[in-house]
Amino acid sequence: MNLAVAGLKKDEIADRTERLASGDWSSFTPAEQAAFVFARKQAGNPASITAADLQALEKHFGKAGAWQVVWWSARCHYMTRVADAFQLPLESENVFMERKKEKRE
Repeated sequence: MNLAVAGLKKDEIADRTERLASGDWSSFTPAEQAAFVFARKQAGNPASITAADLQALEKHFGKAGAWQVVWWSARCHYMTRVADAFQLPLESENVFMERKKEKRE
């Protein structure tokens, strides 16, 4: 849904989702790849994150940008765990689309 809010079309979302899920991120920029590697490690074993992991992010995003990746990734992981714990269903439609249309008018 976030990709739709960002303006991607259905076919673009399907393509990006497929590439992300494949684990072959070679078509993404080096910065995006570094963020994906970090997010995967954070999701799987957050205690294993080292200074080297943060330095890899800083290389591509700078210090402030690296912490944005860390924060956003942590927030998404947290929200997923909360939704899973309460067995909250995913929205069947993009609830933000109407608001996006209002902003354009």
